Order: sequence, then C-alpha cells, then structure tokens
Amino acid sequence: MTLPLVPAQTGGATDPTGFVQSFIESLGVGASLAAPIAAAVVFIVVFVAIYLLGRVLVTPLFGRFLDRRDLDEHAKRPLKKVVGGVIVFIAIGIAFGLAGFGSILQSLATVAAAATLAIGFAMQDVIANFVAGVFIYTDKPFRIGDWIEWDDRSGIVEDISLRVTRVRTFDNELLTVPNSTLTDGVIKNPVAKDKLRMKFVFGIGYEDDIEQATDIILEEAEKHDDILDDPAPSVRLTELADSYVGLQSRFWIANPSRADFVRTRGEYVTDVKQRFDENDINIPYPQVDLSGGIEMAGPVAEAMARGEAESD
Repeated sequence: MTLPLVPAQTGGATDPTGFVQSFIESLGVGASLAAPIAAAVVFIVVFVAIYLLGRVLVTPLFGRFLDRRDLDEHAKRPLKKVVGGVIVFIAIGIAFGLAGFGSILQSLATVAAAATLAIGFAMQDVIANFVAGVFIYTDKPFRIGDWIEWDDRSGIVEDISLRVTRVRTFDNELLTVPNSTLTDGVIKNPVAKDKLRMKFVFGIGYEDDIEQATDIILEEAEKHDDILDDPAPSVRLTELADSYVGLQSRFWIANPSRADFVRTRGEYVTDVKQRFDENDINIPYPQVDLSGGIEMAGPVAEAMARGEAESD
C-alpha cells in the first residue's frame, strides 16, 4: 500500500479535504464514498480544534479582562456565554470552508444575513436592551445592592441581566426595567462613592437670631456619630422666604445606603428641632395667601342674585 506523500492541491493552496480523501481512497474506499467521508472528517477535526483552541486561549484571556474590569460574577457569566457563542460560530465557519463546503457556507451566510436583517427590524427593542445591558456591565454605573434613582423612580438594584434590570422600590414593589431605559437617561447613584453629602434647609423666623440657629445646627451635626467631621458640616443662608429665613445645612456621611440616609437625616433634624424649641427659636408655619374675592357663576350665582333682588 502506497500512501500519498504530497497533499492534493487546489488553486495553489493545500486542500486538507483532498489530502484526507486520497488517504481514504488508498485504504480501498471508493471515490464516491471517500469524498463525503473526507469532508465530514475535516469538518469535525477543524471544528473541534478551533473550538478547543478558543476555549483554552480566548476564554481565559477574556476572563482575565473581565477580572480587571472588577465585574461581579453575575455580570461575567452572560458575557462569557456570548464569547463562547462567538467561538462556536467562528469554528463552524472555518470548518465549513476547509471541508470544501464553501458554496454551502456562502448560502448559509446569505440566508443568515437576510434573517438577521428581518430579525433586527422585528426585535429592535430587544437588541437595544441587549446592547444597553452590555454597556451596564462594562461601564458599571451601578451594581446589585446599589440605591439608584431615575426619572421619578428609585429603589435598590436586585438583579442585572442582558435585557432588563430588576429594582426593588422602597415600598417593596419589584420593577422590571428595560436596560435601554436606564442607559438612555440620567441615572443617579447616591452610593457609588464612599461618601455622600446631604442637605437640609431649616426655616427660622425673621425675629430669631441667625447666628444662634447656625451654631445649634453645626453643634448637632458635630455631635452625631454618623456625620463626618472631614469634610466638616457647614451652614449657609440660602433663602429669604415670605414667612421664614432658610438656613441650609450641608453634611457628609460615610458608606452611604438608603437606610443610612433616611435614618441619619431623621435623627439629625429631630435633634436640631429639639434644640430650637429649647432656645425659643421658631420654625414658622407656611403661610397661605387667601386674599382676593371668590367669583361664582352658573345656577348658584343666578339663584343668589334672585334672592338678593327679592330681598330688595
């Protein structure tokens, strides 16, 4: 038995399918049967080789890239699946080409392009949410457990997927938000940094001592355990309203969360209010202007007019 030492040539390039076919024919298999067997063998070998190469080289490299981005494990999982799908797609394409299925591959590419176009028009929102999900994973505007605010809504992020983000509101309602909604607008993430500055306006009467009220506001901020000394609290006169003078207190808390925000602000405002009461500093009630007349029309006005005419 003589084995071919030189692979078959196709268009000046080595043809692995022809090489395998020649080897199979040398084993006594007919040419009509050897050709499809050779193509199948080349397809399987090339696909497995490229797939394993991708899993051994590309997947770990991509995993290290995600680690450098400091992504959470839940965020890495779907992105790794996308990369795995791309590796499979590339392996199939190359295997088709080397196995001599170029015409089939070209036909499949044409069908896939047409199908992709049709699916793209039909699934624009889904694709937009998918792309937005990728940006959320890479840009990290928020993470699971963060308190976020957008439009007129707010809540705690419970889950992030490639299509939607699930947010638990402070009324314990679960919101399923399309990712494109969160990437198209402005998202407020108060807990993204280690410190959060809070503001509160205390209103005092015009006859009250501004310096005394300012001292009380600062003293209560400095006494509170959860309010930071650096940056130091500050007070500014920011408003001269109809019924009060507005003193805005600015103070910082560390490692903020929604619970810390509400609790700290509530305790601090309560302490200042008690000190104001002890020092006879007034917090005026809002005043509503009720001046002006009331104009009536319709049947009621006509009846009142008839009554006045009869009384005359």
